[in-house]
Amino acid sequence: MRSTDMADELFGARQEAGSAAGVRLATMRQGGVVVTRVEIARDGLARPRGRYVTLETPSVSLLDERDNTVIELAAAELAALLPPEGPVLVLGIGNRQVTADALGPRTVQHVLVTMGAGHGLPIRGIRPVAAMAPGVSQAAGISLQALAGALVQAVRPTALICVDSLCSSEPERLGRTIQFSDTGLAPASPDNPRHLDAAALGLPVIAAGIPTLMEAEESKDLVVTPRALDSVIAHGAALLGASINRALQPRLTVNQLCWLSSQA
Repeated sequence: MRSTDMADELFGARQEAGSAAGVRLATMRQGGVVVTRVEIARDGLARPRGRYVTLETPSVSLLDERDNTVIELAAAELAALLPPEGPVLVLGIGNRQVTADALGPRTVQHVLVTMGAGHGLPIRGIRPVAAMAPGVSQAAGISLQALAGALVQAVRPTALICVDSLCSSEPERLGRTIQFSDTGLAPASPDNPRHLDAAALGLPVIAAGIPTLMEAEESKDLVVTPRALDSVIAHGAALLGASINRALQPRLTVNQLCWLSSQA
């Protein structure tokens, strides 16, 4: 099987029922979106212990930050993984110069920042939010984990949301599936340096992403991306940003949040 970051591809309906003890699965359909929840209750499996939620849409390249139905669904699932209150730090992981890897940096551009000078809002009950894209660790000369740790020490959030491009094993899921998990960033590839979790950082780490690439059958050194990759990244980033905003600021409507984030 090709490498995958998607929990439901490893333990979902695509696999034999009961193939992994300690895994619970539930699937439902809301409108045109299929929501699958996977809960892994023991260690030693292909994915870390924790909760995973995927939302399968027609195509994120056809959606944007104004698609209220998908945003409300995604926001509700994300909010269920987060602490109910306290500051939140959003990190956009990836290389903005490489299109398939630019989802994280592009998403934080849509996140409504409410911490720091000039970012306060005169609205009661607004949650403090900071967001940034730390860039490529090789270029900075410091590991992603060290960068994230320094930012956590500076911001003192109650939770960290990491947005990153994901890998799927199924071509039809590229650019049309959103995954959230409370396990932190745990790439399927063991030598991938993008590992960020609660054990390393000392706070809940929520991962969010969309699969933008797949290993090619010919070689693990080659990858397959959606034909409409530019559109997937642009619309996927806007959709994830709007979903994060709605999950963190439930007092505001999607339209209000879109307007406020566009003014930043």
